[in-house]
Amino acid sequence: MATPDTRSQILDAAEHLFAEHGYRGTSIRAITTLAGANLAAVGYHFGSKAELMAAVVRRVVEPIVAAQCAGLDALLARTPDPPVGDLVEAFAGPLFDGMPAGDEGGARRSRLIVTILSDPAEEARSWTGTAEDSVRERYFTAFARALPGLSTEELSFRMRGIFAVTAVDRLQVHQRPTPGCEVPVTGEAARRWAIAFLTAAMSAPPVRP
Repeated sequence: MATPDTRSQILDAAEHLFAEHGYRGTSIRAITTLAGANLAAVGYHFGSKAELMAAVVRRVVEPIVAAQCAGLDALLARTPDPPVGDLVEAFAGPLFDGMPAGDEGGARRSRLIVTILSDPAEEARSWTGTAEDSVRERYFTAFARALPGLSTEELSFRMRGIFAVTAVDRLQVHQRPTPGCEVPVTGEAARRWAIAFLTAAMSAPPVRP
């Protein structure tokens, strides 16, 4: 088996530490120590801590975005107006697939997604590029056609809710169960329940002022 190169080791270490401690709670020294690299390696391979954060997040998110894009392409090839349930499954399904239960990598990715959603540091949210923006806009357009009664603001809120619900569910799956509490359901059953729940949430009537 090939030995991971320094860049990959730094990415692995940074993913672990950013997921556990957030952007501001993670130092370059802690990353390079865990990676077994020297301090200058972060600057050499990534330029800065912020660029390293962006590289870590992109490595996690890009396969999810690619799957979301492929799912939407498949739906639109069948009909110009996919139903809400199909859109939710194409959008949320890759989040489940990218953060599988029973996998340490899935656990880290779950924690990292929650960090992106909740970390107050601007650097935790400044990683998006054209691919992420494009797929988000395409889904927004498709959902807007399927849900014409929703305002732009409410539709944006509901789409953010898909990320939040899925990430928190995956995070809970990977955490040690609290004594006396029910162990979260994993696998295909949890995926189906989440899709059904999110479809109902997305399809709810608009909230009037």
